[in-house]
Amino acid sequence: MNDDQLEQCALQYGKNLAFANQSQPFGPDCEVFKVFDKMFMYVASHAGKLIVTVKCKPEKSMEYQELYSSISAGYHMNKKHWISIASSSEITADLLEDLINDSYDLVVKKLSVKDRKKIQEA
Repeated sequence: MNDDQLEQCALQYGKNLAFANQSQPFGPDCEVFKVFDKMFMYVASHAGKLIVTVKCKPEKSMEYQELYSSISAGYHMNKKHWISIASSSEITADLLEDLINDSYDLVVKKLSVKDRKKIQEA
């Protein structure tokens, strides 16, 4: 995936998740995705390169960083719980969707019972 493909895939997939909201609280160059005001992904450029940053279980974070050279500790985020994904041929649409979905699920698990129920009913 190149930068454009990575960005388009991440934006499209993020928009389609139940109760996901897209905003630009950090300015026009950073797309932030939240579910019930809890961030699960952001898409931005760093040093001229597009990155998609998602929440990740700590044990999976290390595994992904070892398996994929284009996955690193989350830029400007808690390095233990977030990863950043840069474009490269090793990143596929399926892998990106899985990582975004895992991030979304981690955030949803921490929501109130009331909000989780709304998501389940959607």
